[in-house]
Amino acid sequence: MTIQEYVERGRKAVEAIKDYDQAQTDKLVYEAAKIIYQHAAELAREAVDETGLGYYEDKICKNTDTPAAFWAYLRDKKSVGIISENKETGIIEVAHPVGVIACVTPATNPNVTPLGNFMDAVKGKNAIIVSPAPRAAKSTTHTVELIREAMVKCGAPADLIQVLSEVTLANSQALMEACDLVIATGGSGMVKAAYSSGTPAYGVGPGNPPVVLDRGYDLKEAAKMTVTAVGSDNGILCDGDNLLLYPQEEEEKFFQALKDEGVVLFEEKGDVEKFGAVLFHDGHPVPELVGKDAPVIAKAAGFDIPKDTKVMGLKIDAVGKANVLNKEIMGPIVVLKGYESFEEAVAMAIQNMEEAGGIGHTAGIFSNDRKHIEYYGERIPVARVLVNQPTPDAWGPSTNGLSPAVSESCGTWGNNILCENVDYIHLINVSKIALPLDVQVPSPEELFKD
Repeated sequence: MTIQEYVERGRKAVEAIKDYDQAQTDKLVYEAAKIIYQHAAELAREAVDETGLGYYEDKICKNTDTPAAFWAYLRDKKSVGIISENKETGIIEVAHPVGVIACVTPATNPNVTPLGNFMDAVKGKNAIIVSPAPRAAKSTTHTVELIREAMVKCGAPADLIQVLSEVTLANSQALMEACDLVIATGGSGMVKAAYSSGTPAYGVGPGNPPVVLDRGYDLKEAAKMTVTAVGSDNGILCDGDNLLLYPQEEEEKFFQALKDEGVVLFEEKGDVEKFGAVLFHDGHPVPELVGKDAPVIAKAAGFDIPKDTKVMGLKIDAVGKANVLNKEIMGPIVVLKGYESFEEAVAMAIQNMEEAGGIGHTAGIFSNDRKHIEYYGERIPVARVLVNQPTPDAWGPSTNGLSPAVSESCGTWGNNILCENVDYIHLINVSKIALPLDVQVPSPEELFKD
C-alpha cells in the first residue's frame, strides 16, 4: 500500500466520524485506553523481547498507568463543536479537527506513545498514521491492531489509526509530507526531518535532566525518588534524571542513603572512567548497552554487582563537556557531583545542559525552600521543573498539574515550537467567534499623554 493510500483511508475515517458528538467521541478515547490497559502485560513482554530495551515490570506499569492518567484527564474536556464561551470578552471558541496526523514513534515506548498520540488525536476527531521505530515494529503494530479492534467494536472505522507495514526512512518522510500534522517523538535527527517536511510539526528535544538536592531536604526521600527516576524502565526515559547535584558536606550521609536504597556507588576516578569508556564511543552512546540492566552494564565495565541492582551511581569531578558521562546515558545510572553553594549548583545544572545536552527538556529539585525553588525555576532553561518528585513525572501523572503526554516538547531551547507537553488541544484547530463589545474605545490622546 502506498503512503497516499494510507492517508486517503485516514481521511475517509475522519469523514465518517465528522458528526460524532462529544459523548461518541469520548467513547472512542475510552475504549482505546481500556484495551491497552487490558493487554498491558502482554504488550510489555513483547516490547522488551523485541527491542531489548527497558524493564518488563516497569513497562507493565507504563501500559496500565498511562491509559488511566490520559483518560482521567481527557474525559471531562470539551473538544467537539463549541468548547468555551467568555461573555466578558465576547469570544466563543469552536473546535475543528486537524485531519490526518503522522506520528513517528520511538523504540523506547512502542506501546504508550502510539496510544497517547491516538487518544489525544481522536479526542479532536482526527485520525493518525504511526511510523514505528524499525526496532519496535512488531510491538507497535500489535498495539495499533488492538486499538483498531476497539474502534470497530464502537462502530467506528478501524482506519482512525493505522501503522506503516514497511518501515523505511523514505516512507516515514513521505508520510510526514502527506499528512496534515506531524508528532515526532524520538532523536533530534528525526525531529529535524519532521520540521523540514513542509508539514506543521510538533517535535521533542533530547533529554538529560539535572536535579539539585537542596540543603535541608530529607536525604532518604531524595534517595528513594532518585532510584525511581533513574531506575524506571532501565533509565531509557528521556525525562529521567542523569546528573544529581548534592551539598558537598552531606556527601557521606547522602551516599549512605543511596546505598540503603540499593544503589551501587562507584567513587574512584579510575572505576568511573571505565564506565565512560564502555558506555560511549566517540562521544556517542553504545547501542548495545542502552536500556540494559545495571549488572549487564557493570559487567561490560569490568565489575560484578548484585544481580538485583536497579541503579548505579558514579561520582564525577566536573560537569558539562569535561566528562562524557554528563551526556544522556539512557541507562540506570546517575552521575553525582557535590556543590558548595546553592547558586553554584544551579550554575552547574545550566552548564551541564548547555554543554552536554538536554537543554529545554526537564529539570528537578528536591527542596523545602520556596525562594530556592523559584530561583532555580527562573534560571534553568527547561519547559518543566519537577519539585520534590521523580523527574519522569514530567509526563503528567495525576499527582501534578502537567497534562498527560507521551511527547514532551522543549521550547526553542530544544528547537521545538511548543514549550509544554503535547496535549489534545494542540491537535485541533480552535477558531474564535468574536461578538461585538459594548465598550468605550480608549483614545490615543488619553493613552499617551504624559
